[in-house]
Amino acid sequence: MITITRRLEFDAGHRIPDHASKCRNLHGHRYVLEVSLQGEPVDAPGRPEHGMLADFADVKRIAVDRIVEPWDHAFLVYREDRTVTEFLAGLPGHKTVVLDCVPTVENLARIAFETLAPEYRCRYGESLRLARVRLQETPNCWAECRASHAGTPADVVATRG
Repeated sequence: MITITRRLEFDAGHRIPDHASKCRNLHGHRYVLEVSLQGEPVDAPGRPEHGMLADFADVKRIAVDRIVEPWDHAFLVYREDRTVTEFLAGLPGHKTVVLDCVPTVENLARIAFETLAPEYRCRYGESLRLARVRLQETPNCWAECRASHAGTPADVVATRG
């Protein structure tokens, strides 16, 4: 089994409303998204993907369409964070993504995994599966969501520095 990883970056704002420290304030990050797919190289002479798991451009396009573009330069806000959702609703044309959970890096990694897994499955079938999403919030802090054997999120592991 071979794993390939495509790295993408985007900027987004958020806040952790119940946090006991400065993360309860509005702030932003330069997020780094790593998407790892697992499978075996295509063994089909004459096909453009011969010898590859997938074309990195295809891996990127799906991640950009489903995660990076919707989240880039957006404010990611928890639906129950009424003060901020109401404030953002009053800003005409503001790019806001309302989430059903607090936008911690752990929750965002899980959302990214759950969003991307069916997209890659639709594109590649069973020959290639999403193995891991890693979302880095700062150079020292990130979360990973890995696939179970069934290809669904098994766990989220967070590293905070």
